[in-house]
Amino acid sequence: MKRIDKESFLGWAHSDFLSNTERGLLAEYMVAVATNSPSSKRQEWDAYDVVTSDGIKVEVKASGYVQTWEQQKPSAIRFNISERIAWHADTNTYETVPSRSADAYVFCVHHEKNEHRVDPLDISQWTFYVVSTKILNAALGKQKSVGLATLRNIGATEVSYGQLASAIRAEGRD
Repeated sequence: MKRIDKESFLGWAHSDFLSNTERGLLAEYMVAVATNSPSSKRQEWDAYDVVTSDGIKVEVKASGYVQTWEQQKPSAIRFNISERIAWHADTNTYETVPSRSADAYVFCVHHEKNEHRVDPLDISQWTFYVVSTKILNAALGKQKSVGLATLRNIGATEVSYGQLASAIRAEGRD
């Protein structure tokens, strides 16, 4: 019986890290690694993206200036922050009221703007903004999306990759 080669499939399906979907998955993975997330694999559609080793639930959002398609200018940085009815993978249950169910949000910005130098796998090309869900809710209410300037204005903490775990711990315990 012939089998599909897993590595070939992964290279074919998941090698364009400038696409919005793959950039988002990469950002989730970076946050999971930075926080020593105990989960060995991603849980599709769960109520939040990462649970840290000390139990902080984290929603991860990603955006970047350079896209996989031809561009006339760098993209504007925006993130979807819509409330949603959460599904909990561990219990296979849904919440009844839309909300932001994580303790903290990490907004990951792939900040490289030069299409010839862009490399999403280079962690130094990323900047991270961490904010507690309480602050996000208080400042933005039911708003469905947010830009980088607004995140800075409401006090999101800008950190490097090396500072990410401690910033999540500080904001997630808020």
